[in-house]
Amino acid sequence: MNGLPPDDDALVAAVESANLPTLMLVMVHLTGNAELLRGAIRPRRASVQQPSGRLEDEEARKIRRDALELLRAYRERSTKPPPLPAELLHEMMSFSLGQDVPAEYVPMMLQDIGFAERDAATVTAAPPGFHVLVIGAGVSGVLAALELGRAGIAHTVIEKNADVGGTWFENTYPGCRVDLPSHFYSYSFELNPEWSEHYARRDELHAYLRAVVEKYRIRERVQFRTEVVSASYDRRAARWEVTVRGRDGSTQTLFASVVISAVGQLNRPSIPALPGLADFVGPSFHSAAWRHDVELEGKDVGVIGTGASAMQIVPELARTARRLFVFQRSAQWAIPSPDYFRPVTEGERWLLRHVPYYAEWYRFRQFYLNADGVHESLQIDPAWPNPERSVNASNDRLRRTLTEYIERELGERTELLPKVVPDYPPFGKRMLLDNGWFRTLTRDNVELVTEPIERVTASGVRLEGGARCDLDAIVLATGFQANRFLWPMTITGARGQTLQETWRDDPRAHLGITVPGFPNLFILYGPNTNLAHGGSITFHSECQVRYILGCLTLLFSRGRASMQCTQAAHDDYNSRVDAAHGRMIWSRPNVKNWFHSATGRVSTHSPFRLVDYWAMTRAPNPDDFTFE
Repeated sequence: MNGLPPDDDALVAAVESANLPTLMLVMVHLTGNAELLRGAIRPRRASVQQPSGRLEDEEARKIRRDALELLRAYRERSTKPPPLPAELLHEMMSFSLGQDVPAEYVPMMLQDIGFAERDAATVTAAPPGFHVLVIGAGVSGVLAALELGRAGIAHTVIEKNADVGGTWFENTYPGCRVDLPSHFYSYSFELNPEWSEHYARRDELHAYLRAVVEKYRIRERVQFRTEVVSASYDRRAARWEVTVRGRDGSTQTLFASVVISAVGQLNRPSIPALPGLADFVGPSFHSAAWRHDVELEGKDVGVIGTGASAMQIVPELARTARRLFVFQRSAQWAIPSPDYFRPVTEGERWLLRHVPYYAEWYRFRQFYLNADGVHESLQIDPAWPNPERSVNASNDRLRRTLTEYIERELGERTELLPKVVPDYPPFGKRMLLDNGWFRTLTRDNVELVTEPIERVTASGVRLEGGARCDLDAIVLATGFQANRFLWPMTITGARGQTLQETWRDDPRAHLGITVPGFPNLFILYGPNTNLAHGGSITFHSECQVRYILGCLTLLFSRGRASMQCTQAAHDDYNSRVDAAHGRMIWSRPNVKNWFHSATGRVSTHSPFRLVDYWAMTRAPNPDDFTFE
């Protein structure tokens, strides 16, 4: 038998729960028979708002009947199906989404879902004494440690917190969860069939990362409650001298051949410079440092900010606060998400656990729908007549669709419409998912405040028009200091210059990973690697870690002690970044967001499709580096 459990009742229930386009791909994959792809029953075009690939009721019943019969027969077989040709797998991808998947995506997707051998550097044995220091044990740092361990390279991870997880350790506010589908927001080689909700809550994501750490025995290589203060490169010794500070305040110096920074962009809270904030007598705290000892039920609470964290926090607080004041500087676009709170049924989990290829194909559909699908709609059409509202025809259609959705959500509260419909194009700021935000703003105990704050007082907030909001507590949902990369560490390169002096409020790196003048320093989640048009940071991290392992392969195979990217490679890449951003929505004058550095340049986000970045980082070009 083939390993499919004999429980027929569970199989029947699971098939009834299945995502039908995914189930159809499984049927083709298990049989190698492509007739189903060319028949009359075809999924409709899928999208983020309609991910199911709708079928008519009778069509759905037939697919479920045929799948049940096929899986029962498969259960009795003793052999697995042979690998499918790439041409058929490509056809399956396009079929399941109801749209053409460009051929350039096929190699990337086949690797991500595990149907092709993943790119992996065959690392030459490291020289004696070679040691890597990884800063941070979040999503990217854990991945770096995992892959270094696989390659047999000695390493240590320095983590300022008491546990792994990074942002998923630090952020514990009410409503905290991922805003990408859970089955996509994970390592490609560690799919998790046990997610309880389609958009996982913080605790479950943190537990997933901890499980990965335990499986790969990473914890024993992490120094917790230890923070990197500074790192300086000694060119003569070809090593980094890293000063770290322990919990008790004592410092020590560590030596490393290579430093990998995995501190991320969203790990240092941004506290607004509001006059009088220190005068407020009640509790005030940032969303990333939630005060669980403060009781907010029945209290008058102010939330400053309306970004991603606020959109999750506000609906939760509104249920129990006496009055909730939401202080808005700018309105936000939010896409309806019918699966946001939807549990993953036991039948769905059964399929993901037991049915061959179901989890992989399910991830593929989530990946494609939530990745590069909107990239084209973010390109500026120079001839578009109303660039303040939208940047091209498809962007304008989205604006109309979202505005109509907001109108429906607000219902009779039409006076809120001018306050909540943004005056910039959709995707001009990070696109959010609506989790009941707009309906929450219509509650009797919620007040949306759009007048600017003049100052914070001992008892609350005074607005510029003179109105006062008396508050018992203030929540600062004001984001992070995303443009201060690697801050507050002092990183000094081979020429005695610090990263801060090199960047001067304009952080740049080759592929977001390496900087001229800083040998053997690699940055994960560095400049221009965040994603605003779709995609998962875990995917980008896998690209970057694979690239770094490729760099170490070059270093070892050439018998060199250090490597750094050339100025020419660095400048050429950043010229392409800036040119691509210049064609995108974020370069519009009326679009203001945290993507921009103090110079006005977009320094946090990537302008490229995931497939482009995957190709760029598939293997390092030796000509981009000098070796010593």
